[in-house]
Amino acid sequence: MLNRFSTTETIKHVILILGAIVVLLPFYVMLTYSFKSPHEIMTNTGGFFGAQELFLDEYCVARGRADADCMVTPWIYNYTTAFSKAPLLRYLINGFVVTGAIFVIQVIVALPCAYALAKMKFWGRDAVFALVLFCLLIPVHAIALPLYIMLAKLGLTNTYAALVIPWTISVFGIFLMRQFFMTVPDDLIDAARMDGMTEFSIIWKVMLPTAIPALMAFAIFSVVSHWNDYFWPRIVITGNRDLFTPPLGLREFKGDADGSNFGPMMASAVVIVMPLIIAFMLAQRRFIEGITLSGMK
Repeated sequence: MLNRFSTTETIKHVILILGAIVVLLPFYVMLTYSFKSPHEIMTNTGGFFGAQELFLDEYCVARGRADADCMVTPWIYNYTTAFSKAPLLRYLINGFVVTGAIFVIQVIVALPCAYALAKMKFWGRDAVFALVLFCLLIPVHAIALPLYIMLAKLGLTNTYAALVIPWTISVFGIFLMRQFFMTVPDDLIDAARMDGMTEFSIIWKVMLPTAIPALMAFAIFSVVSHWNDYFWPRIVITGNRDLFTPPLGLREFKGDADGSNFGPMMASAVVIVMPLIIAFMLAQRRFIEGITLSGMK
């Protein structure tokens, strides 16, 4: 019995380790390429950090500068070019503005909807919840064209509004918060009503504080999804470089006939990914707690 248990656990751990390797391998490549010179990247040599030998910056030579001044260290070149060739800081600010605005509005909409579906009794409640579940099955790409036409007719393309408005209602957020609110005891809500609180007051003063773990879990899903979104910003932001989000900013390093500048591109990717990694590490405990509690009912 003990041997069988040990074998089963070993198989599980092997599968998990293999899955972790598959997930982490692209991050490994991204990080190591951000340290290497173009020659090391193309030949896949140099180990993790590369040799860090000085190499000739062809862009510097093209500007007519002396050869000695054009010798650079690979990792310094990659990260300085990431910020100098494109306004990466501006793209990061755009990412914070867009993802922050989307998340705040999604919470403002999702909490009352989830509360109504979880704790209020009204005719057709189950049908409405079924529609919420159905909307989870609709892919973004299926409604992209109608959304774009609507925004174009309103003159909202190439604006922050075009990046935010289509995602202000999150059916996943409504579903997740509804599942969490189902775990909140009805006695707590009845006590609030006996104290004279209105339904909206109960939502923001009673339910919201209890829903922090679920909100943290939803925040990770929402922010990661819209921070990494390339498809929709590529459609609605076409003529205003100042509105580029971080994924669109990576296009600045894409070459044409002379190839792509992989070192600075990977350095930009590292800078873009770091806020998400830091946010997840800080919210990891709340994220796991929110996901666990949302599925208890």
